[in-house]
Amino acid sequence: MEATGVYWKPVFYVLEDELECQLLNARHLKNVPGRKTDVKDAEWIAQLVEHGLVRPSFVPPKPIRELRNLTRYRKAQIEERTREAQRLDKILQDAGVKLSSVASNLLGVSGRAMLAALVEGTRDPEVLAGLARGQLRKKIPTLQQALRGRFGAHHALIVGTILSKLEFDVEVIAHLSAEIEQVIAPFEAEVQLLRTIPGVDRRTAEALVAEIGVDMTRFGSAARLVSWAGMCPGNDESAGKQRSGKTRKGSK
Repeated sequence: MEATGVYWKPVFYVLEDELECQLLNARHLKNVPGRKTDVKDAEWIAQLVEHGLVRPSFVPPKPIRELRNLTRYRKAQIEERTREAQRLDKILQDAGVKLSSVASNLLGVSGRAMLAALVEGTRDPEVLAGLARGQLRKKIPTLQQALRGRFGAHHALIVGTILSKLEFDVEVIAHLSAEIEQVIAPFEAEVQLLRTIPGVDRRTAEALVAEIGVDMTRFGSAARLVSWAGMCPGNDESAGKQRSGKTRKGSK
């Protein structure tokens, strides 16, 4: 069958236990112009497969698919948390509160204490700056200036909502990470091997296992894996001239 968004998945998953299923790239299945119907599409696909003119796309086994769903959803939640933090700074700037210009971590212990006090109704810059902890206490005079804004009731409502959502996101990410730990347990040896690569931490190793699995024979060679991931340039040469071989768009 052709890959059509996510609509191939339920059919593929129902049939894969009974039949040898192949998922094919629609770009490789161009039919004869002017003869486009679903029935003729099916006949054309069958002929291409029969003559070995197409190669099936990589569909990971069930345990890897489950892990992939979890890691991708966790990544989406991490990105959403980042967007919420950016919205928080944006609404503070709207209120004239320049806390992020003084505190390197807006959501650190000191930052959260000041934001909570703002939401609860405290507006005195000296009182707010007095909530600073650690190294930030050396910047209290600058903090007092940064906290002297026009923070109103609607700002407090939005900031309070954002803070609550950030706390919820942290809980969701932690819950997903705990579930991923259990699902990835059978592949712990591969995770530890991946972590020996400089720059690859635990979360990156989990994502690598989730995206490409642990059976490298599916790709045949390192070069094919790099090509599948869209990380290598193409090769387009004609009449001795080398044309653009830019990398194709791959999955983030």
